[in-house]
Amino acid sequence: MPTPFLRWAGGKSWLARRIHNNIVTLPKFANYHEPFLGGGAIYFSIDPPKSVFLSDLNQELINTYIAIRDYPYEVINILKNYKNTESFYYSIRASYPTELVEQAARFIYLNHTSFNGIYRVNKNGVYNVPYGYRRKNFLNEMILLEASQYLQNTHINYGDFEIVKKNLKPNDLVFLDPPYTVSHLDNENGFIKYNQQLFSLADQLRLKNLINFIRENNAFYILTNTAHETIKNIFYNDEDRMIEVCRASLVGGENAHRGQVSEYIFTNIQEAH
Repeated sequence: MPTPFLRWAGGKSWLARRIHNNIVTLPKFANYHEPFLGGGAIYFSIDPPKSVFLSDLNQELINTYIAIRDYPYEVINILKNYKNTESFYYSIRASYPTELVEQAARFIYLNHTSFNGIYRVNKNGVYNVPYGYRRKNFLNEMILLEASQYLQNTHINYGDFEIVKKNLKPNDLVFLDPPYTVSHLDNENGFIKYNQQLFSLADQLRLKNLINFIRENNAFYILTNTAHETIKNIFYNDEDRMIEVCRASLVGGENAHRGQVSEYIFTNIQEAH
């Protein structure tokens, strides 16, 4: 299977390994939907079905996936002229290209050379993550070309997670990895900001309604979320499964203390016997 071509805070590479170690045994499903695409670790870990629907509310991210699907060599040729230096980083960060392939090259470059690969913008929508002093090469042509091949014939769209409703069919699989709005170290109200937008309690309730829609249409879902009592109260029910897993925290610099983080997996896929 191809390797995700982006670094992604909160990415699910750890879960992809556990899914294939039977924490959730994937059923035979018809089509695949992933409306919180991010780094795409789960999609890149499965055998793709006939139809795949990928989406996200991050327009720059979606443009990058489209460019890698359709114009991988053009993106690679641009990246070959980039340099992993502090001055070049800030010059690219300050640029605003209008062409799709240039936008994608900028996104990939900033993703791989920024501090921790975080995607963060200020209130005006301006990307403001500092230079990461990362030695690893930001251009891996093989990974980009393999990802491009894997993205062929996929439907990639910008939009809210309810876009799933447009194309959902019985026996489809929907993987849901929303922004984790409940902090393990709660601030004043227990919720944290996610870039320009707040994935609020109301959004979590809308997500619950989407899961009800998925179940009513005889499709499968896997939801990941933070292990918090509020989340459990919203999503847990007697018919589906709730699995609590622990993983190492991946947020922080190389010398940062990284403890264990608990997360919930909710699914209507029954345990294999």
